[in-house]
Amino acid sequence: MRKFSKIMLLLVTLSLVIPGMAFAEEATTAVEATNDAGLLQRFAELVFGSGLVKWFQDGGWAMWPILLVALYGLSYLIWKFISLIHAKINLNDFLSKIVPLVKEKKFTEVLEIAKNTRGPVAAVIHAGILKADGGIEAVEKAIENAAMIEMSYLEKGFLELSTTITLAPMLGFLGTVAGMISAFDAIAAARAVDATIVASGIKIALITTEAGLIVAIPVQFFNNLFVTMVDALVIDMQKATEKVVDAML
Repeated sequence: MRKFSKIMLLLVTLSLVIPGMAFAEEATTAVEATNDAGLLQRFAELVFGSGLVKWFQDGGWAMWPILLVALYGLSYLIWKFISLIHAKINLNDFLSKIVPLVKEKKFTEVLEIAKNTRGPVAAVIHAGILKADGGIEAVEKAIENAAMIEMSYLEKGFLELSTTITLAPMLGFLGTVAGMISAFDAIAAARAVDATIVASGIKIALITTEAGLIVAIPVQFFNNLFVTMVDALVIDMQKATEKVVDAML
């Protein structure tokens, strides 16, 4: 009987200790998560400033998708800028090297220069000179096909930038609607119209709209700038091909 009592006491003790241990573990995990969130917030305040972090927090849940769209657009913006800068060459210097060689039918040297020169202009000329033995029609056909391929490369990234320009204000407007709904819910709960009651909801609405526009406006500006840079590259390709074809004729 004593042995049975000891066993029952042990079981009761374990039934009390094990949930307590689980609760302690959950509490420890919650504390660690809170500490991590606090560290992340302090790091964000150190990098971006406490005012900007508070502004982001005041905007509510809609600020997170706007932030993701902003990072998405920023990554493509940086990539597109670097690729277009890399594609641009000094056209006059390039033509001064290859046109005299084309006139002298030194196509091997022209191919070598075009191969070692970056950008779509050199790629188009390289494709055309490869078909020099086939006559001027073969050269023009090769240049046309290469130009189409290079244009497809130059147009990459514009769809992603347009997506950012469209989505950021739409998400901001979604946050605006959510903020206004929150404001009207507060009015309904209070059964009275008071500026202090609706202020938080209206603030969320204005902040999300502001954030969407802050993301979309600079991306739109750089998108237009990139379109201009692509147009300049297309004009350079046209000038280069005309010069090379004239030199061959």
